[in-house]
Amino acid sequence: MPMTQEHKEALARGRRESRMIKAYLEALESRRPGRRATPESLKQRLANLEEKIATEQDPLKKVDLLQAKLDTERQLEEAAQAANFEELERGFIEVAKSYSERKGISYKAWREAGVPPAVLKKAGIPRTRG
Repeated sequence: MPMTQEHKEALARGRRESRMIKAYLEALESRRPGRRATPESLKQRLANLEEKIATEQDPLKKVDLLQAKLDTERQLEEAAQAANFEELERGFIEVAKSYSERKGISYKAWREAGVPPAVLKKAGIPRTRG
C-alpha cells in the first residue's frame, strides 16, 4: 500500500525535528560553564601572545606561550561557533513542543538533558510534575 502525501510529509517533519533537537543537545553538551570570552578579546590576546613569543628567549617560557596561543586559537574557534549555538537554540525552540508531544518527552526529561528552563518556556513546554 503506497504512502499518502500527508504521511510522507509527517515523516519528513519528524526527521527534520529530530535533526534540530539532536544538534541542539549536542551543542549543549559541548558548552563549558563560565563567562565566555569575546572574539575581540581573544584576538587581542592572540596578538599579545604572538608578540611575547617573538621576543621570548627562555625556551621553556616560549613553549608555554606557544601552548597558550594554541589554546586561545581553539577558544576563538569556539567563540565563532557561539553564534551557531544561538541558531541551534532557535531551532530547538521552534520544534521542541511538537517533538515533545509526539515523543512523550516531559519538561523534567529536557531539564535533565541540560536544556535551560528559559529555553523550555520559550518553546512552550509546560513545567509538569513527574
